[in-house]
Amino acid sequence: MFDLIIIGAGPAGITAAHEAKKSGLNYLVIEKGLIGNTVYNYPVGLTVFSTTNELEIETGQLKPAREKPTREELLSYYVRFVLEHELNVHTEETVVEVRSAECGVRNENDAEARASARAKHEVGQRAFFVTTDKGEYQTKNILFAIGAMDHPRKLNVPGEDLPKVYDTFRETYPWVKKRALIVGGGNSAGEAALFLAEEGADTTLAIFRSDWENEDPKQGCIKYWVKQPLADELKKHCLKLFFLGKVIEITEDAIVMENEAGEEEILPNDVVFVLIGSDADLTMLKALGVETEHGKAGEVPVYDPATFETNVPGIYVAGHFTHQRHIKGAIDAAKLLVPKLAVRIENRPPS
Repeated sequence: MFDLIIIGAGPAGITAAHEAKKSGLNYLVIEKGLIGNTVYNYPVGLTVFSTTNELEIETGQLKPAREKPTREELLSYYVRFVLEHELNVHTEETVVEVRSAECGVRNENDAEARASARAKHEVGQRAFFVTTDKGEYQTKNILFAIGAMDHPRKLNVPGEDLPKVYDTFRETYPWVKKRALIVGGGNSAGEAALFLAEEGADTTLAIFRSDWENEDPKQGCIKYWVKQPLADELKKHCLKLFFLGKVIEITEDAIVMENEAGEEEILPNDVVFVLIGSDADLTMLKALGVETEHGKAGEVPVYDPATFETNVPGIYVAGHFTHQRHIKGAIDAAKLLVPKLAVRIENRPPS
């Protein structure tokens, strides 16, 4: 029986594991990909927006060559942190189901077993089963600290399933001298367009005019250190803008779109990157009975901002499962919730 199982080995999950170890909790981190998997999936060579103080788990340990770290420097930092602190992290293990102990009673007709499980919940001795593709674990508490990149938003247009269509951008060089089109209005789309334009792709950024003209950081504008180089590429005619009305269809060698005036245009094309955001997968949380609400970034669980506990006792959230989507907020959440959980466990009556 674990005190805490942490699902996800990103900044929030790693921080939570570190706090759990310091607090003497019996914990486990389960990650379906690699340590720092979201960072691993950033574009190769990307300079991260945030400064070191917003990315570090412990102050002064992340020492990039410049003011802001690259993807590689940040990923190395998180991997080294896990190894140096000997954190209990299982990688390449996928959680397939989470259920409460009451739901976990194998014989649904066993009223005595179900009553016993319910009673444990009522006195604070809650328990959950976590099933993965490699085994099953039992825990008193679960922290969901999973990123959202595995669940990108879709255009839902014909041809979106063609091999030339990607929902992530990793690197430029396969697309040199190719006709590349990026659909999106945020930083990820802006970065991809910039990388491609700078390295020799025939690049078009399809974006709503309101997104291109947006300069409000609170409204998700493209950051100025990406926007300014994009403007420079436009002046050099290395980048084209298409002010988008909507995407109609993607074909083998073209993309059909409406411009902002509602006129249909066909652009010859070799590769399409649909970078319009992503959403956290709330399926397992909802199955546990966790309530949700709509925030600025989409649907999120209802949770106590002081403890990050949901309406289901023992179920906690951090990172993309909260209103605080940036790395600093994810790290701060883990630093806040785990010590409070440790105090609660220490004060709990013995079983």
